[in-house]
Amino acid sequence: MARRTAYLGMFTALAFVFSYIESLLPINLGIPGIKLGLANLVVIVALYTMGVSWAFALSLVRILLAGLTFGNPASMIYSFAGGMLSLAIMVLAKKWKVFSVTGVSVLGGVFHNIGQILVAALVVETAGLLFYLPVLIVSGTVAGVLIGILASILIRHLNKMIKEGQNVGKET
Repeated sequence: MARRTAYLGMFTALAFVFSYIESLLPINLGIPGIKLGLANLVVIVALYTMGVSWAFALSLVRILLAGLTFGNPASMIYSFAGGMLSLAIMVLAKKWKVFSVTGVSVLGGVFHNIGQILVAALVVETAGLLFYLPVLIVSGTVAGVLIGILASILIRHLNKMIKEGQNVGKET
């Protein structure tokens, strides 16, 4: 348990650093909120190497820390909605065993954007925001592919380390 907790701490720190780096990247495509989802890379790796409950804890703590540090209450609400919907869909997609890691990541990226836009439409009380959805689905797909490819490489490497007895995130 102590080893897994230490790995959760390291994954959380890495996701937090990625959130910070992403807050510095000026991605301006005319629609606010489009990001690469670098922190989601760590969540996907945790999902595949540590399990659902650990990925959930990582996601929750990262959203809270990043929101308190780089955001505001509104951004935390959007991040929470997107992050939790994204994680739920990724968990289901992984469980179905139909999708590759990249496919799971794409679904996560798309549903993260769907969760955020739905909450934004509720907050501002206008369905007009849903017109951004096609662009957000495309951006979530592109980001999901990139993050998924990186996650696949990292998961393969971490699983190799586990098989070689280095016990990354696994209890002995």
